[in-house]
Amino acid sequence: MRYLHTMVRVANLDESMDFWCNKMGLVETRRTEVPEGKFTLIFLAAPKDEAHAKEHNAPELELTYNWDSDEKLETGRSWGHLAYKVDNIYETCQALMDKGVVINRPPRDGRMAFVKSPDNVSIELLQEGDSLAPAEPWASMENTGEW
Repeated sequence: MRYLHTMVRVANLDESMDFWCNKMGLVETRRTEVPEGKFTLIFLAAPKDEAHAKEHNAPELELTYNWDSDEKLETGRSWGHLAYKVDNIYETCQALMDKGVVINRPPRDGRMAFVKSPDNVSIELLQEGDSLAPAEPWASMENTGEW
């Protein structure tokens, strides 16, 4: 058995691609347009997984966009989050904030933060290696919304 991908439905393809690629930094590895089914599948990988994902189609995040859907996308209580390791939790969170992303759970501990995608998917960011020393403004920053 081998892990392949996690599929997430998206309501607005442009907004989602901006978030996942331009803000989160993921890389598109492949795309499939299915006119007869009226949907698009876009597969993304974290930069450090890009070569492996292109060779093995894993590990990836699959964005599924249904062209004519007006379905309201909601997450159920059984859904948790996606998780990504980052080289520097503080720099990553600052870069996301600078791009307009709300840090729902700031990295007060120098180890973990949470943000959400435009489609309300919760994303955990984890510090690579040991936790960084607590630092401001993160150490005293309050949670925003749900994560």
